[in-house]
Amino acid sequence: MRKRIVVASCALALAGGAFAQAVDHKAAAEDFEKRRAEMEDANPAELFEMKGEELWNAKRGPKNVSLAESCDLGLGMGVVKAAYVQMPRHFADAGAVMDAERRIVWCMVEKQGFKFDDIAKKPFQAENDASAPDITSLVTYVAGQSRNMKIAVPLKDPKVREAYEIGKGIAAYRAGPYDFSCNTCHGADGKRIRMQNLPNINTPEGAMRGVQGWPGYRMTGGVMLTHQWRMKDCFRQQRFPEPKYASDAVTTLLTYMTGTANGQVYKGPGIKR
Repeated sequence: MRKRIVVASCALALAGGAFAQAVDHKAAAEDFEKRRAEMEDANPAELFEMKGEELWNAKRGPKNVSLAESCDLGLGMGVVKAAYVQMPRHFADAGAVMDAERRIVWCMVEKQGFKFDDIAKKPFQAENDASAPDITSLVTYVAGQSRNMKIAVPLKDPKVREAYEIGKGIAAYRAGPYDFSCNTCHGADGKRIRMQNLPNINTPEGAMRGVQGWPGYRMTGGVMLTHQWRMKDCFRQQRFPEPKYASDAVTTLLTYMTGTANGQVYKGPGIKR
């Protein structure tokens, strides 16, 4: 079996080399980025931001309270301005390091009275689905309130630093049927899958490329998706067991990636392929 895999890998490498000669990947990538920038002017993510703002301010759930009056994202009750770029962070009331999505879910459960299992049944929008889950719109709204601000994950906090180091370890952990890790694709400069350039998440610039544009409107499926979804899908592509929604594992990975991007400017919800 191993011999067949090696042979197949060599064949793919040769085919990829021949294809690379016929296609100017740099030019293709630059052309796509140019088109992406043009489309950002009419980004459908704005519609989800608007819905998220309504949801943030609405009295909802069994307890009939709004997140605006009950949810602290780390900068004070109801404060959303600049909160997204300063997360993940540690929350004493929850006893955990949380990214923005995980924290909003916690507030929906603890403050508004929603059930976690109900939220986790459909946390992400599916292809050809007309509407996104409420949590996606909420995260998109909160993220939009940090547009054009610098990433500032509080890594001096010992608990955040611990999560960062765990996330770093998970990124390097190789397992599964193909012996993959996050770093297999995202651990060095110059890697690519088909036409997609892969960022090196171990550098500030590469980590920022991994963070930038999430939450993002995915053109190929016409859906709005969050960074939590991106991490889950990476586990799927590695053939790892799917992580539970809003899990410690995903939060630590986001802490590592986002913390590594500290000082870089976040441009807000974007457009993805």
